[in-house]
Amino acid sequence: MQDMDWIYEITVILYAISLLGYFIDFLQNNRKANRFAFWLLSIVWALQTTYFLIRVFKYNQVPILSPFEGLYLVSLIIITLSLLINWFSQIDFFVFFANIIGFIMMSVHLFSRENELSPFITETMTTELFFMHIAMAFLAYAAFTLSFVFALMYFIQYEIIKNKLSLKRLGRFGSLTELDRLSAFFTMIGVPLLLVSLIWGLIWSQLALEHIVYFDAKVVTSIIVLIAYCGYLYVKFMRREQGKKLALINIAAFLLLLINIFLSRSFSKFHWW
Repeated sequence: MQDMDWIYEITVILYAISLLGYFIDFLQNNRKANRFAFWLLSIVWALQTTYFLIRVFKYNQVPILSPFEGLYLVSLIIITLSLLINWFSQIDFFVFFANIIGFIMMSVHLFSRENELSPFITETMTTELFFMHIAMAFLAYAAFTLSFVFALMYFIQYEIIKNKLSLKRLGRFGSLTELDRLSAFFTMIGVPLLLVSLIWGLIWSQLALEHIVYFDAKVVTSIIVLIAYCGYLYVKFMRREQGKKLALINIAAFLLLLINIFLSRSFSKFHWW
């Protein structure tokens, strides 16, 4: 794919310029900068989708077998959903906060080794069940990321209101009720996706590895993440909690997710992603 690298590099550059436009809008309440950033981000989405589809047709499968390919997919999902949410809602600053994370993921993918795959994976792991296990996991990661962004925005707006700070652009954060609702919505999507991913992963491990992997570092941290988000849903819907406490639980669960994604695989015996 070396001949197509220019598409990726241009995409990252345009992505950075788009974020700059959103940052100017955030500081100055500049609607022209917001519109420019929105349409530039739309171009980024088109280029990123094109690059992704080229890889799909080249390898005849969705490229998610390495953790960095997975980050690319999560970044694409973040851009897609942030554009849709920005189009249909009044939460203008969500696009800015969400795509800071998306840009970081794109940058990590850009500066990583493209084909960082274990020979063990390429020879024994590319079954349909294995592929679906990873796909569900990355979709869950995307949902939890969006949930985190809404929770973070809730926390920021809550503190602004609590401390009676003057901010003319406060309304562009969206209402606290809406931020809380959307944060819970994406968590409700992410939990079953992660649960299905875990179930399929355990089934696959029994078929392909022929030994129990319940105490593998990646499996254990994934279960901890699942429990944390289930705890969030319990506090939200069973105990009817809301407000700053709920946002902090969500943020803490996302930090556990980051540990699961970036650190636990270093201690895993067979997980490369």
